[in-house]
Amino acid sequence: MNHRYLVILFLLISTVGFSQKNIKTETFKVLGACEMCKERIETAVLDHKAKSAKWDAISQLLTVSYDPAKTSDEKILKALAEAGHDNERFKASDAVYQALPACCHYQRDADSAAPKEKQLITGVVLEETAKGKINPIANATVKSLHSNQYFVTDSTGVFRLESDLPTHIAISYVGFQSDTISVKKPEMLTIILKNSSTGDLKEVIVSSKNPSTFVSTMSILNTLNMGAKELTKAACCNLSESFETSPSVDVSYSDAVTGVKQIQLLGLSGNYTQLLTENTPEIRGLTAHYGLTYIPGPWIEGIQLTKGTGSVVNGYESIAGQINVEEKKPDNSEQLFVNTYVNSMGRLEANINTAQKLNDKWSTALLTHGNYSNKKIDHNMDGFRDLPTGSQWNVLNRWKYMDNNGWIVQLALKAMNDRRYAGQMDFDPNQDRYTTNHYGVGINAQQYGFTGKLGYVFPQHKYKSLGLILSAMQYTNNAYYGLTEYDGRQKNLYGNFIYQSIIGTTDHKFRTGFSFSNENYNEQLNQRTFKRNEIVPGAFFEYTYTASDKLTAIAGLRLDHHNQYGFITTPRLHVKYDFTPKTNLRLSGGSGFRVSNIFAENVGVFVSARQYEILNPTSTYGYGLDPEKAWNYGLNFIHQFNLGNRKGSIALDAYQTRFRNQTVADLDAHPQAIQFYNLNGKSVSSSVQAELNYELLRKLELRMAYRWLEVQTQYRQGLLDKPFTAKHRAFINLAYETRNKWKFDYTTQWLSRKRIPNTASNPAGKQMDAWSPSFFQVAAQVSKQFSKQWAVYVGGENLTNYVQEYRIIDAATPFSPYFDGSLIWGPVTGRMVYAGMRFRIP
Repeated sequence: MNHRYLVILFLLISTVGFSQKNIKTETFKVLGACEMCKERIETAVLDHKAKSAKWDAISQLLTVSYDPAKTSDEKILKALAEAGHDNERFKASDAVYQALPACCHYQRDADSAAPKEKQLITGVVLEETAKGKINPIANATVKSLHSNQYFVTDSTGVFRLESDLPTHIAISYVGFQSDTISVKKPEMLTIILKNSSTGDLKEVIVSSKNPSTFVSTMSILNTLNMGAKELTKAACCNLSESFETSPSVDVSYSDAVTGVKQIQLLGLSGNYTQLLTENTPEIRGLTAHYGLTYIPGPWIEGIQLTKGTGSVVNGYESIAGQINVEEKKPDNSEQLFVNTYVNSMGRLEANINTAQKLNDKWSTALLTHGNYSNKKIDHNMDGFRDLPTGSQWNVLNRWKYMDNNGWIVQLALKAMNDRRYAGQMDFDPNQDRYTTNHYGVGINAQQYGFTGKLGYVFPQHKYKSLGLILSAMQYTNNAYYGLTEYDGRQKNLYGNFIYQSIIGTTDHKFRTGFSFSNENYNEQLNQRTFKRNEIVPGAFFEYTYTASDKLTAIAGLRLDHHNQYGFITTPRLHVKYDFTPKTNLRLSGGSGFRVSNIFAENVGVFVSARQYEILNPTSTYGYGLDPEKAWNYGLNFIHQFNLGNRKGSIALDAYQTRFRNQTVADLDAHPQAIQFYNLNGKSVSSSVQAELNYELLRKLELRMAYRWLEVQTQYRQGLLDKPFTAKHRAFINLAYETRNKWKFDYTTQWLSRKRIPNTASNPAGKQMDAWSPSFFQVAAQVSKQFSKQWAVYVGGENLTNYVQEYRIIDAATPFSPYFDGSLIWGPVTGRMVYAGMRFRIP
């Protein structure tokens, strides 16, 4: 190589090396709130000749490298203040701060450069030995890197120190490598140092456990969040079985034959709870009864259960509450998830979910489910199968697009087919259908649906967004119950446009938009046909006001126009007051409106000789009955506490629903009929529930609840308690998890007696008691996580083997006028044991 080139190369290397030696790296505290702040802060620093800049939103720390010959720390921090960000030396002017987008308005004090009030951080430092034994570490040093405060753990490994939050704390101990963790909230921390034979620190695990169910302290509505941890406490084969460990929702069988489970909330049947799939009304109308079994449990990412009236943005049908199901998304799901399940009743089930990111914007997922049962069981020897046989398959294909310019697109295609056979043990659908040879039930249902979502978030104004939801669904159900033939068809079109922004500041937020719904129903019961077409355009406005750090309110109003019933006005109000950050009071009130589907919502009565009678119809539209209207009022009080360095919470709910009009389903008028008529009088449901959640011992969680109900309706015979509803319910759930990934879940509940519809006019031997006995139910599950990929679980339901023995009147002669399998107040199947396996590739 030419000597001139060697000299030039030497000079270049020397210059670069000399300049690198002059580079200075420092860390400063700079206040901000979001990703826009991050971009603004780092850009301002780089614009002032810094070599690199990295700002962390959690710690509020800016790490900057610069050449002192070209710039200075004073110039950099002053430039940040001029850009609107307070820091440890300079404060932004009020005018510049107010000009920032609302999402960038970080919390600032009168003097934000001054230190904020320090908060107490508590925790315990433990050592895990090579044999897995947990021991407290005394004399370990825990230091806050922001305040330089430090604490030496006591003999039990416990530490307490004060610091600004968020912060970073460093943990050090002789024989272990030091490590640093981030602390965002003043909560109890469990820090585990995993040891090896060499004594080196292999891993620092910080455990700040979220409960499996919780009501967010930020939520104005009383919304219970149920995550994956809660849903895996039981088998949760489908949505109807996802509430087995929840004291807020009652789950029971609808009849003695079909095996379909139904839910109740606040003492009212699931028809009065709006069921949404990712804020889209998917389960409604004719699908309301069976639809809970059409969403497989392994598809569910989480459930939000709202008590009382929900948001007006989602419609007018929420009366007792709202359940929103979040299904697994293609961009954050496992590449592969497999779940298999088998139980002692002969049910086999398999789920296979796949997800793939196609590029940095597009992702897709395919979720599949199938179940099969061909085992005929008759434990109580009444001649009828305890559960139906048959099969179901479901397919969901999802697509998601997301870019860096604020656009989000989601598409979903669904298909479902469900075939079930039930009835007497010797029933053969090929030979006995529509004959009196043997009593049988056959259900053949199909559902196909499409959902599309388009969203746009304004990049420079994160508080402003547009959203459009479109969906279409077709559902058919061809069924027979003995000699009764039912054919139901439903077609839905739905659209909802939502615009969200602020008025001046983020203290005044609003959502507004308009919706459109077209539902077409065609039902045939034997030789009678019932048709209706519902066309409902509507508009809504919802205003959220943050009066102070303690008081927040949401006021909403909908105006819809029904093609048959005219204008529908739906006002709703939600208020939250924070006595302290951990003590919240919520108040709610509002109205709801819905049109009853009397056959689909009382399908269990098909398993009887009862005749369907519609009394005093007021029109020829649909069933000739008026729509249902109700007002719901409620309060929710939650207090979170720490006792013995373990978290807990106490919750108290009180709700009342008062119907202005209701479609009354009367089973008491005559044991050979079910009568439907408009309410003439009062119908009120009152509910009070108290719940305690507490970590009794380390990793042993307790959930206790007591619920009182009084549900009364004015029937033609007088004011009566709602049948099949327990006035009192006590509930206990225990969950324990070991260090080596064993999980144990135990649930028991006691239900008081329930009123049974009057059968006194039947002949002797074909009557039921006026009241059921009270009873206990027990369920348990044990699971083991062998690795990040593999897990197995075994469990049992109704472990006390308690069943309603006399559940079918005149079962020996099912075509007699006294036959009735719809009077179900307790379990219809005995002890059931199950096992399953989960495999995932993250």
